[in-house]
Amino acid sequence: MLKGFKNFLLRGDVVVIAIGLIVATAFSTLIKSFTDNVITPLVNRAEGKHPLGLGVQLGASGNSSTFLNFGNFISAIIYFVIFMAVIYFVIVIPYKSISAKRGVVVFGSPDPVRACPACLSDDLPLAATKCRYCGSDIEPVTT
Repeated sequence: MLKGFKNFLLRGDVVVIAIGLIVATAFSTLIKSFTDNVITPLVNRAEGKHPLGLGVQLGASGNSSTFLNFGNFISAIIYFVIFMAVIYFVIVIPYKSISAKRGVVVFGSPDPVRACPACLSDDLPLAATKCRYCGSDIEPVTT
């Protein structure tokens, strides 16, 4: 039973992607709550006694619909950075480790490429002998 569950988790199909999205949504909710309830009040407090928060009032004083709220924007940036860090350290790194144990390289560096001297396209594999765009012959790179 556990072996079947392990095989299910390690498959690279749509179901696994859906599970990843569900986990990401759960992390998103948690981090959104943290930024709304902890970070945003701290950023808004930086404004001082202004009742709306950190920003600029464009219209009548106290009208929240014409208030440019930089505090909420800063909080959204902090939210994004925290969210991406959590996704990287909780999902990407363990997935890379599990995949490496299985002999599969994921999220690795791209293969080295070179440019075609005729059309200057710069995404040809090093072993290419003919340009895929202009069809000109090119010398293969020996390593």
